[in-house]
Amino acid sequence: MKIAISGKGGVGKTTIMALLAEEFKKSGKDVMVIDADPSPHMAETLGVEHPEEIRPIAEMTKLLVERSGKTEGSPMYNMNPEVNDLLEKFMLSHNGMKLMVLGAIQNGDQGCACPENNVLRRMLTKLLLTKDQVVLLDMEAGVEHLGRGTIAGIDHLLIVVIPSKSSIRTALKVKKLAEDVRIPQISFVGNLIDDDDDKLFLEKGLGVRPVAFFPNSQAIRKAERQEIPIHTLERAADEAPYVLMQALIK
Repeated sequence: MKIAISGKGGVGKTTIMALLAEEFKKSGKDVMVIDADPSPHMAETLGVEHPEEIRPIAEMTKLLVERSGKTEGSPMYNMNPEVNDLLEKFMLSHNGMKLMVLGAIQNGDQGCACPENNVLRRMLTKLLLTKDQVVLLDMEAGVEHLGRGTIAGIDHLLIVVIPSKSSIRTALKVKKLAEDVRIPQISFVGNLIDDDDDKLFLEKGLGVRPVAFFPNSQAIRKAERQEIPIHTLERAADEAPYVLMQALIK
């Protein structure tokens, strides 16, 4: 199963993805998490020690250019660079899960078809096509990634939304773009929910009921401030991670 998560900045998508990863792991799945946010912090959320030592693939500029086959001064590069060995080289195993951090592309003068983007997209496609594991992809906030095709091939897109009009507007825009690129399954996930009024507000604004609602949890906020791994918290999100996993399985 190949699942990506998106939403407006600050809605808690990384936290929800980390909780979902833990739930899948507890169910016996082989879980791989890919942090594709330009400001990655999935490693901290999962409790990886010394996350600052993780070097994202996007920083390996020389290696990526070599793999793309591009030579200095030439506009041409290989459309199908070999990346198989990179899949293992840049994976980190932690707490029974695998983590890969893609990082940010910083070469603005190379246009949208730069060697870095090409190799990263190729690598991501290979990972998302793996059949015997759950692949969870934490995307950057907003809608830009949908225009670049970096989540092509996923089975399900989760759009995290909180009880605010601006969050609902962004969520609906993400849904429209996801439909345009023909993502098979698209679901909303409510977060920072205090009561039934919040649930009804989201359902009315979105035109459909989210598949799961995550509570407005003081425990989760404190854990983030104190850099406590999310998996060490006991039922901080109630049954929401399990409910979400079951919705995805169905």
